Parts: sequence; structure tokens; C-alpha cells
Amino acid sequence: MAVIAPTGGTGTGTAAPRPVRPRHFIRLKLRVMGNNLRGQGWRVGLFIGGLLAGLWFAGTAFLMLAAPGFGDNPQGMLLTAGFGGALLVVGWLLLPLVFFGVDETLDPARFALLPLRRRTLVSGLLAAALVGTPTIATGLATLGIVVSALLLGGALAGLVQLIGVAAGLLVCVTGSRAITSAFAGMLRSRKVRDLAAVLLAVLAALLGPLQLLVIGGLGNADWDRLAEVARVLGWTPLAAPYTVGFDVVEGRAWAVPVKLLITAATVVALLAWWSRSLESAMVGTANAGPTKAAAGEPGAPVAQLFPRLLGRLPRDRYGALVAREARYWWRDMRRRANLITVAVVGVFVPVMVNVGGFTFGADPDALRMTASAVSVSLSMLFVGALAAVTLANQFGFDGSAYAANVIAGVPGRLELRARVVAFSLYIVPMLVVISAGLGLFLQEPGWIPVAAGTLFAAYGAGLAVNLAISVIGAYSLPETSNPFALNSGAGMAKSLLAFLAMIASAAAAVPMVVATALLGDVWQWLALPVGVGYGFGAVLLGLYITGDLLDRRMPELLATVASRR
Repeated sequence: MAVIAPTGGTGTGTAAPRPVRPRHFIRLKLRVMGNNLRGQGWRVGLFIGGLLAGLWFAGTAFLMLAAPGFGDNPQGMLLTAGFGGALLVVGWLLLPLVFFGVDETLDPARFALLPLRRRTLVSGLLAAALVGTPTIATGLATLGIVVSALLLGGALAGLVQLIGVAAGLLVCVTGSRAITSAFAGMLRSRKVRDLAAVLLAVLAALLGPLQLLVIGGLGNADWDRLAEVARVLGWTPLAAPYTVGFDVVEGRAWAVPVKLLITAATVVALLAWWSRSLESAMVGTANAGPTKAAAGEPGAPVAQLFPRLLGRLPRDRYGALVAREARYWWRDMRRRANLITVAVVGVFVPVMVNVGGFTFGADPDALRMTASAVSVSLSMLFVGALAAVTLANQFGFDGSAYAANVIAGVPGRLELRARVVAFSLYIVPMLVVISAGLGLFLQEPGWIPVAAGTLFAAYGAGLAVNLAISVIGAYSLPETSNPFALNSGAGMAKSLLAFLAMIASAAAAVPMVVATALLGDVWQWLALPVGVGYGFGAVLLGLYITGDLLDRRMPELLATVASRR
């Protein structure tokens, strides 16, 4: 579809060039979405499911944010607007990196050869990003703050808060696009991938102390102190646009232009950041740097395929597949982003679940130890299932390149076994560090075997489940260098598949948690060998069943994961 009208000379009857407006990007996105959904019943179903889920969450959040207005509670409005607005902005910034990704219906790479100014491209992509289920759901949900302001402060407060809600929506969308674009560029550069992992790990480590602060505040029920924290948040870009209505209610009209100025400056800064990283992170290509010349000795090209740490792999089809997958997980941006997600979530989720303890009844020490052991096992259940979910769309990473394996006739079990081994080369060391680190953090070294056993059992069961899902429920990914990009409708597919895979993986490893609760100290000696054996057996069973399924579905799988743009 043409975006820019053709240019022509003057005085010859040729139409003058028409400027490109943001509405053209919106129309283009709607047309592309319609074309992608046409004749694809499953995509239509997922799109409708995403709309219904977004409306459900929007309605629930709307009622929560409007409750202070109906209850005539100004302090409640401050708390919901301050903490709710800050949580909403943080969610928009982090969730695309960790779970949902960003809709890339309009791939910026498609505009690379068009004579568009950077300002035009950024404004158009921003306008197109505002037309989507997450944006509409967020806008509907935050209207609850407008209702509270209207009921508590009248029409003027409601009008001011409506302006603030619109400004807050711009902060959410521009922040999400800017941070995913920036991290896309970071993850492309292998020189800074370690820095990106460290920064995300530090951010994850800060969530634990923040959780302690929030839990302590709620436990003490000191609402005045929480209100002071909400006031402070109201002067930050996180919650400034969502508290302007409360300022009108409290008679501080002078604060409204100041907070709106803070919000406007934040949006401008985010747009500038996004504009600078857009070409390099989403359109341009990274410089591969100088390459070493291959040695003249026999077998040198084959030897270069195998990383040094995998030099003992057999020089056959299986060894080549493992070496290829290992390199892909280390170098491919999309896969590397998933590895960072597992590392980050594996750090802060166990801390969030296991902070504190429980004391009941006449023997509080024993009950506290049992409850803590069970909570450790439950947190490891989640981490192991999440680690395996990364393979739920493993063939989608390959896209049309999977045709080489289909043409070569690689057996299904061999293909899947090589992929599992290559992926586990990165995940298994993470699991060992997570389980050992959690036991040392809780000052309970005896729980390390329990944590590791549950973790490996959940990981093995998750691999078995996700191997089948990767063959049956694969979906295509857009041809873009942004590792967080998704095709239209794929966000719902990713969320649904991940949810189902995690539920099935966790359910398959629940016996480990039950054994932790029932067997007590004896389980500390049995958990690790039983968990490793359980997970290994689940993987073997999954390879046996899914291998035959892959042999039968290779052509259909290739047609599914090949990009259709």
C-alpha cells in the first residue's frame, strides 16, 4: 500500500505531494490487521479473546479506581491515583520486556526506503500504537479516576483529570515503545548484553525491598504514611498525570500546570529517546565486525561451527544441531531476550514468595519451617515452569529458515532432543544458581535440595508439555530486528499459550510440592534425586511422543511459522 503520494513538477497538471499524517499510519495499521485476520479463523478467535480479556480487566480496574468517588473518600482517591497510576506506568514499561512484547503490525523496517522524516515516522507509529487493545483497555480503566474526580470535585476536577488521563496514556505508550526499542538495540550488541542482564537483575533485586516496604505499610495500616508516599509519587512522571484531579479536589489548582508540565517533558524525552533508537534498534543492522579467516587445515569450517565448550560433541547431524541451537540462543536477539527474562524472574519471584514466614498454633517453629519449605517448593514450581515456557514457540524463532530442516528430513526426535540439550546448556546452570542462592538467602541450606528437586522436576515436566505445544500451537513472528515485536493477534496467542503451558507444567510437578508438605525432613534427602529423575523421565516421554507428532506435522508447522506479511 502506498504511503506517500508521488511527487511531480508544477504547471503540468501533476498533483502536488500530500504530506503524510498520523491518520495514514492508523488507516494502514487497520488495513494490515484486517488482511492478517482475513481467512484466519484462529487469529480472529484470538483477537476477539484479547478484546474480551482487555474489556474485563478494564472494567475491573475502572470500578476499583472509581470506588473512592462513590464512597466520598478523597484520601482513597489519592491512594488509588498515586499507587495505581505508578503501577500502571511501570507495568507498561516492564511487561513488554518480560512477557507480552509489543505489537509490530507496522514494522518500521518497511518504511526504511521511503522518504519519511524521523519526526513523521515516530508520530505516525505513536498514533498507530494508540490504536490497540492494551491502549483502549488502559484508557477505559483510567476513566475510573475521572469518575472519582467528578464526584468529589465537580465538573472542573473531572475535566482536568480527563486531560491527565490522556497525558498518562501517552506516557505509557511512549515509554513502552522507547524502552523496548532501546533494549532491542542493546540486545543486538553482544558487547553490552552482559550489561543489560546486570541492569535487569539489579532492577529485579530492588523489587524485593520494595515489596517489603509495601507489605509493611499495609500490615501497619498507616494510611496517612501511605498517603504521603502517594503524594510524593504524584510529583514524579509515574503518577503526576493521574493525580491532577485530586489537586483540584484539594484546592491546589496551582499544582495542575506543574504536573502537566512534568508529564509533557517526560513524553518529549521519551519520544526523543525512541526517535534516536528507532533506526538503529528496529531498522538498522548491527555491524558484525571483523571476522577471522578460516584456517587452511582440513575440517576448519566444521570446527568453527562448534563452540569451544562444545568441542566434544559428535561431528554428526545431532552434534551440528546442538551447536547451531547453542549459538542461536547466545546470539539471536529474541532468544537472548527470553534467557534474560528467565534469569530476572528467577531472581525476584522466589524472593517475593518466600519473604517472611508463617507461625500457627502451639508449635510455631515447626509449622513455620513446614510452611517455608512448601513456599520454597511452590516458588520453584513457578520458576521451573516459566523456564520451560520459553520453548513453547521454539520453531517460531526459526521462521521460514525451518525449511532447511524439513528438506533435510531431520527426524523429529533428533530435532527436539538437540533443541532441548542446547537450551538446557543455558537454563540448567541458572536453575542451579537460583536454587542454591535461595537456600543461602533464607539461611536454610537444608532446603537447597528441596528447591533444586522441585525446580528440575517442574523444568522437565514443562519441557515435555512445551515440546508438544511448540509443534501444535506454533505461530509466526514478524521479520524485524526488535526482539519484543509481535504480529497483530500474536500477543493474545503468546499469552494464552504461555498461560496454558505454565498451568499444565505446574500441574505435572505438583506431586513434588505434596511430598514436601507430607514427608518433612526425610524429603530433604530424597527431593533432589527424585526431582531430577522425575524431570528427566518427563523429558524422555515428551521426546518420544512429540517426536512422532513432529514427523507428521513438518509441512504444516513450516507453513505456520513462515512469516505472512
